[in-house]
Amino acid sequence: MSRDIPSPPPAERNNAAPAHPAAANENVGPGSQRVRSAGPHRKWQEGPAGRQAGGTGNRQRPSGGRARGAMEESAKPGLRICEGDCAVLKRDEVFKAVLVLRRRKVIFEKQWFYLDNAIGHIYGTTFEVSSGGSLQPKKKMEETTTETKEAGTDNRNIVDDGKSQKLTHDDIKALKDKGIKGQEIVQQLIENSTTFRGKTEFAQDKYIKKKKKKYEAVITIVKPSTRILSTMYYAREPGKINHLRYDTLAQMLTLGNIRAGNKMIVMETCAGLVLGAIMERMGGYGSIIQMYPGGGPVRAATSCFGFPESFFNTLYEFPLSKVDNLVSGTFSSETLPSEPEYNVPVEEESNGSLDEKQTLIQETEEESSTEAVMESNETEEQETMDLAAEDTDYKESKEKGNKENIREKQRKQQERRRKLVETAALLEEKNADGLIVASRFHPTPLLLSLLEFVAPSRPFVVYCQYKEPLLECYTKLREKGGVINLKLSETWLRNYQVLPDRSHPKLMMSGGGGYLLSGITVTVEKVQSDASSLEAQKIEEPTSKKRKLQELHC
Repeated sequence: MSRDIPSPPPAERNNAAPAHPAAANENVGPGSQRVRSAGPHRKWQEGPAGRQAGGTGNRQRPSGGRARGAMEESAKPGLRICEGDCAVLKRDEVFKAVLVLRRRKVIFEKQWFYLDNAIGHIYGTTFEVSSGGSLQPKKKMEETTTETKEAGTDNRNIVDDGKSQKLTHDDIKALKDKGIKGQEIVQQLIENSTTFRGKTEFAQDKYIKKKKKKYEAVITIVKPSTRILSTMYYAREPGKINHLRYDTLAQMLTLGNIRAGNKMIVMETCAGLVLGAIMERMGGYGSIIQMYPGGGPVRAATSCFGFPESFFNTLYEFPLSKVDNLVSGTFSSETLPSEPEYNVPVEEESNGSLDEKQTLIQETEEESSTEAVMESNETEEQETMDLAAEDTDYKESKEKGNKENIREKQRKQQERRRKLVETAALLEEKNADGLIVASRFHPTPLLLSLLEFVAPSRPFVVYCQYKEPLLECYTKLREKGGVINLKLSETWLRNYQVLPDRSHPKLMMSGGGGYLLSGITVTVEKVQSDASSLEAQKIEEPTSKKRKLQELHC
């Protein structure tokens, strides 16, 4: 199937933000529509109903050169960095999630610093790393612009022989030791370059950008969001999120109709990134049931969002190993792991009694000795008694600590059992508003078993890095029935550089963002009854005709 990349809508061409990725979505399933999305924050859909625009949030894309201003406005006044917050460090296109704590050393892009001075500032503030690892807010300064008469017209005569720069590495190191800022170092590198004035204007801008990236220690602290965290994981550790690209995640949220007040079922092995995106979209309203394999759910990326405690009150979890029991109706609280009985350790009590006996024997032996020996050993007796008292106190405190730990474990296990019973009751209602699956396991058995808990006329979305498992799942669903509008789609993304006189697609682009299988559930009871009546009619018709023929012959 050929991939035709249509031109973006006129409104999108006029309002395209600089360096904003344009994306296209190609549908593979039969009877499907072509969907084109411009990044995860805006989606354009072309179909018989016309062109519609939707997005993952309430914010609109800034128009023209106002992208930077809109990013600064997104950091609302009063939304300040506090100790204990989850924040994201940004430098160019590199991100890192950290926990804001005082007197904690952070290493980011070969720079180490402390976040103490960042506390109290607004999110989105740019800081400069000064000597000693302290952060100082960067003052807005006018960028040095080169005059057109100082720029050359051709770079063919410039030879990269390493002799054009007068400053040596020792000189640059000495400037750093003196505490000179990176911007001043870049300016001195420009002044001491013999070939800078002969370069073209574009080459000069490229040279300045390269040197700033190397010598200016500048970072920006931003608030975590779905787009930022998905971009960070896809760039740093794509294997942990099954190579789920941020535009594909945006398509999943849109196709799954994620909104506040929903009752969603989520099965994902993407380190909690999909779960966090759904929780952010729902805003703490509704309920989310997370299905997990193994001993417990993994929520490493979910913790990076920094959600309040109220968001987790509506989050439920249920093991995949108990889904078959729930479907067959054999699930009960007795099938859950039993609570450990409270047992007092016996070895510690026996050891304590032996120690007391030994001290008593030592005292009787000392009393039977002479008075001179008793006087000389008074200090030793006192020391041994003190040590014995300390040992008994230590053992008592240890026993109390063990009892408290056992009680705390019991309380947590009871709370977990209660939560599992509540989750089972929610699933047994079979009225979920949607299903999202993004797992490293084969999607067919997962989808067929979890669709039992979804109400009719509700969407479901399945993500897989490869197309073949979704094709098998597509065939099984067609055979089983109970779903409509079944589509298999592939997202396609290309980043563009938008600069004066040199706008073009970037040389490096993502090879693939995975595949999505989406559809809508329907009831099949009426369809089955109609089909059975038609089959009965077909079977009865030949017999009646045969009887009439037999009567005529008689």
